[in-house]
Amino acid sequence: MSKPLILVTNDDGITAPGLRALVRYMKEIGDVVVVAPDSPQSGKGHAITLDIALYSKKMKIDLENGANEEYSCSGTPADCVKMALQELLERKPDICVSGINHGSNSSINVIYSGTMSAAIEAGIEGVPAIGFSLCDYSWNADFEPAGESIKKLVREALANGIPPGVVLNVNIPKLEAKDFKGIKICRQARANWKEKFDKRTNPMGKDYYWLTGEFELLDKGEDTDEWALANGYISVVPTQFDLTAHHAIQNINNWNLNA
Repeated sequence: MSKPLILVTNDDGITAPGLRALVRYMKEIGDVVVVAPDSPQSGKGHAITLDIALYSKKMKIDLENGANEEYSCSGTPADCVKMALQELLERKPDICVSGINHGSNSSINVIYSGTMSAAIEAGIEGVPAIGFSLCDYSWNADFEPAGESIKKLVREALANGIPPGVVLNVNIPKLEAKDFKGIKICRQARANWKEKFDKRTNPMGKDYYWLTGEFELLDKGEDTDEWALANGYISVVPTQFDLTAHHAIQNINNWNLNA
């Protein structure tokens, strides 16, 4: 039997240590093709490139542990997946894995995440997809403790399938492998960012701003991704890209809109 074809992408860039670790893990499962940004694209969400040309370059980052094929792309994470599916791959992949992101994409962070947007773009195109993130923002983060859990999740997804219209958002606490309590299926915690801008002035007298903020957890539930991560579990949130608020339809139908 032929090996599964695995598309690997991310938002930290094609040379990011998290992506290189994910490539190594996926090579144990199937044939791996990487299509990833040529530079960091964190926080780009589901942006796509419309106003400038896109470029793609075939590369080989790691001769010993690299993928079967690798391509850098000048665009966003969503661009990378579009280009992979429409131009670069000879057939539809069996699964798309995005990451491993340097930093959390739990709770409200999923809205801004380029890592998850790449996975969602694959899901929109009917490709089973998982986004992986480690709760460690360091460029030198240790991804090895998560390796076996990541491989298990991908093997189970390949064996059982992911429901149509669903993409998995997986976040991994910064722990040693022996300290993981397990994998927990969760809902997204209700939270937001209390944001502000750090205003400064450059030597020419022109004002500029840095966005800063504090994460506010508004959810005390023990079935959320934030609770799972705080208590030593790998969180898995089934995420959908149908943004319809179905529970609100009846309420808004009661508005006097067609009188």
